[in-house]
Amino acid sequence: MHIISSATARSLTAAIALPLFLAACSTTPAPRLADAVPYVDPATVARYAAPAGEKFPVASVDVAEMDPQYLRQVVDYQTDQQAGTVVVDTTNRFLYLVQENGKALRYGVGVGKEGLEFKGGATINYKKQWPRWTPTQDMIAREPERYKPYENGMEGGATNPLGARALYLFKGGRDTLFRIHGTTEPWSIGQAVSSGCIRLLNQDVIDLYSRVPEGSQVVVL
Repeated sequence: MHIISSATARSLTAAIALPLFLAACSTTPAPRLADAVPYVDPATVARYAAPAGEKFPVASVDVAEMDPQYLRQVVDYQTDQQAGTVVVDTTNRFLYLVQENGKALRYGVGVGKEGLEFKGGATINYKKQWPRWTPTQDMIAREPERYKPYENGMEGGATNPLGARALYLFKGGRDTLFRIHGTTEPWSIGQAVSSGCIRLLNQDVIDLYSRVPEGSQVVVL
């Protein structure tokens, strides 16, 4: 029978406790799962890719950075407007292309000051690809440094504020100066902006342009 002295026992106890103490004080971070990446439907990514065959380049849209509700989609929509009518909801920042059977194709929009100055019905008298843009006198008065250089107009192109397409609204045969158009500023969709009318992502205004003929009816709520 071996007798362990009290000093030896204390040494053994310290030796056993030391690794436990070191483990408890370790600063090595525990492994963690990678940050979750939001899933984006590949079909949606494809819809907002840079379109081919355009006169000027159209940048792709990073849909992961967009609020999904403002991306083009078919939704339930009850209205007394006939199919083919364009309904603009300036308050909620949506544009609806009415379809059959209680459905609509919904687009997110940004609304400028000029876009809030018209309500009611109108007709798309004509539409243009890569339209020329001329700021209104109100826009020039509000921000002369920004808009006065273009008081005589700006040719269509990749930096033109009207984007890739524009639909021109008339009422009673007169131009309302209200436009539905594209934008080079995806961040502005769903927002109120300082100037302009009703803006869509360029990919969306290209799509809308292809679906609505001249003479189509528009209702601005």
